Amino acid sequence: MIHGFTGDENSMWVFARRISSSYLILAPRAPYSTQPFGYSWRPPQAEIEFGRPSLNMLQPSAESLIKLVDEYAASLKIEAQEIDIMGFSQGGAMVTVLGMLYPNLTRKMGVWAGFVPSGLDEYIAKKSLSGKNIFMFHGTQDETISFDRAEASVKLLEQAGADVKFVTEEVGHKLGANGLRALEQYFTD
Repeated sequence: MIHGFTGDENSMWVFARRISSSYLILAPRAPYSTQPFGYSWRPPQAEIEFGRPSLNMLQPSAESLIKLVDEYAASLKIEAQEIDIMGFSQGGAMVTVLGMLYPNLTRKMGVWAGFVPSGLDEYIAKKSLSGKNIFMFHGTQDETISFDRAEASVKLLEQAGADVKFVTEEVGHKLGANGLRALEQYFTD
């Protein structure tokens, strides 16, 4: 479970109760502090780049997340051949990065109030997400990440070969009740 900008390792646990008890769940904290509180998956940037993290900004965190999964699996003496990932907002962008960089490791991908960051053109052209089913939720009233950006992200994921289930609801920058039910079903199937 990957939190969004200004979140932390506690932000996503509200969704854990909706996930099957058969999952081993990790909810890591992003490595970069934000002001006045919270954390980010990208290093601090000029204000002009706020909300527009690119692959170059997110890739070091993506690599750290894969290392964390490997270390966690090794500590439990299990092999993590495939992982299911979900993320909110900037965490949703991280999900798309992880899926494109590590398509053989990612199985299910849940993205809500998120987007596809720039810099993934090569991975999209290679159809990195061929055969992947992705759940994406976005509020039609989202003022943080525009609905147009979400629709464009769906198209990019489809161009990368994914079958995207796109669920919308008249809410802002959050997961609505219908989206929560659809997310629960996606991770139960």
